[in-house]
Amino acid sequence: MMFRSNMSLALDQARDAADRGEVPVGAVVVAADGTVVAAAGNRTRELNDPTAHAEMLAIRQACAVLGVERLIDHDLYVTLEPCPMCAGAIANARIRRLYFGAQDAKSGGVAHGARVFAHPQCHHVPEVYDGVSAPEAEKLLVDFFAEKRGAGA
Repeated sequence: MMFRSNMSLALDQARDAADRGEVPVGAVVVAADGTVVAAAGNRTRELNDPTAHAEMLAIRQACAVLGVERLIDHDLYVTLEPCPMCAGAIANARIRRLYFGAQDAKSGGVAHGARVFAHPQCHHVPEVYDGVSAPEAEKLLVDFFAEKRGAGA
């Protein structure tokens, strides 16, 4: 299935983020025809930027590549449930479909917490598909934080 292969690209971005010492979250923006437009992993530490989440970076990159401010007819694949900030950006970018892997009961903004898309002030709500490749995404996160705790970080 196409959405699994796109999520595998997001998982690759998450692994790359972990290799850089970042929380392993990856995101990919895909056009309606299946073309991958942008891909990114978390870079908050590297860039000293609390907004440098994988979703934000992928959305920015896609908009820059396409020369547009809205990603109508584009889908976003992300390995972790987006936080409220990223959910707001997804709505503002008019993403068509959001696919995410692991749930984030602590900091999520889609299925948990703020539930940004459920607010009447949210002007655009993408189709949401959760649990895509969730076991792989969850394992990346669990292993990353276990290693950090084991290293005394």
